[in-house]
Amino acid sequence: GYAIVRALFNAQEIGEIAVAIDQVHAEGLKHGRSFRHGNLLYNVAVSDDADPLVRMVQWPSYHQPLLNRVRLDTRIARLLEPIIGRDLKQIINQVHWKVPGSLGDFAWHQDGRSRRPVSAYRNLATSYVQTGLAIDPHTAESGCMRFIPRSHLRGDLGMDCSKRALGTAMSDAALGAVGLSEDQAIDLMLEPGDLALWSPYLVHASGINRSGHMRRFYINGYVRAEDCDRGE
Repeated sequence: GYAIVRALFNAQEIGEIAVAIDQVHAEGLKHGRSFRHGNLLYNVAVSDDADPLVRMVQWPSYHQPLLNRVRLDTRIARLLEPIIGRDLKQIINQVHWKVPGSLGDFAWHQDGRSRRPVSAYRNLATSYVQTGLAIDPHTAESGCMRFIPRSHLRGDLGMDCSKRALGTAMSDAALGAVGLSEDQAIDLMLEPGDLALWSPYLVHASGINRSGHMRRFYINGYVRAEDCDRGE
C-alpha cells in the first residue's frame, strides 16, 4: 500500500524548498489565527498561554512559485505514470509542520475519508496516489508517519470520523474497532529528499515530534483526471 523513493530531490533542492516552506510558515504566524482565502487555508492553533502554532497550509503553491514547480516536477509525474497514467488532476497540495514538543498528533485514519462527495471521486483505490516529500529527517522521535501495511486491501473501513484526525492522538482502540492493531504498524523513516507514495485506503497516523528539530512534510495528491470531478 506504499512505496518510498530515496533521494528523489537532492540536498540543494531540499534546501531551497525548505526556504520556501519557511516563508509560508512565517505568513501563517503573521495571520495569528486560521485563515482562508479560496482554497488557500492556514490551520493555526491558538491558545492563551502560547504563541500561535502553524500546523498545516493547503494550496500554498497558488502564490509560492517554487512550491508550485515542485508539485509539477516531471520526476514525480514519471513515478505516477505507470500507476495512474499521464492525464492527471491534483486535489491535495499541503505543507505540514511539527514543532518540537507541540501539538502534532494525527489520529489513525484513511485519506479516503476526506474524498467527499463520494460521487466526485471514482475508482478511488486505483485512481489516486498521495505523495509526501520529506524536508527534514522523519524518525520515530520526530513524529514520523506510521503505516499499517496492506490495510489498503480492505478498502474503506468506515473508521470513526467524529473527530478531526489533525490534533487527535493515535488510539489502539480506533484500530481495534476495524480489526487492526498497532502491533502491525511500521514507522515511515525518511531522509530529506525522500518521497513516499501511498494509497488513499492505507491506514496511517503520526505522533508528537519529540526531537530537537522541526519536522516538515510537503504533501501532494494526484488522481486520474477522468475519475475525479475536483482538483486541477
